[in-house]
Amino acid sequence: QVQLQESGPGLVKPSQTLSLTCTVSGGSITTNYYYWSWIRQPPGKGLEWLGAIDYSGNIYTSPSLKSRTSIARDTSKNQFTLQLRSVTPEDTAVYYCACDVALVTTTPTYRGQGAQVTVSS
Repeated sequence: QVQLQESGPGLVKPSQTLSLTCTVSGGSITTNYYYWSWIRQPPGKGLEWLGAIDYSGNIYTSPSLKSRTSIARDTSKNQFTLQLRSVTPEDTAVYYCACDVALVTTTPTYRGQGAQVTVSS
């Protein structure tokens, strides 16, 4: 059973960079055919797919956020990360890391519990 856990600051100031780490257990992020993704849900809104990194290290990002988003991984720690630059209050959301064989999905097979991130001065 794959388990994912998000970690990172819960409060970020506007214009700064939001950084989150997903620690994976019960499976390897280099396992063939899996995508390791980031999804968020702003208050009162639906789920939004942000991007993913696959088992080979290829990176995919949402076109709407591509200029501000970086995704990376540390295979030695079985972790992958999200950085979102130049944040605004509109980036306030619960951020989830997830895993699925589908690249773009907001209903992944495995998902972490979520990390609340608030952008505020």
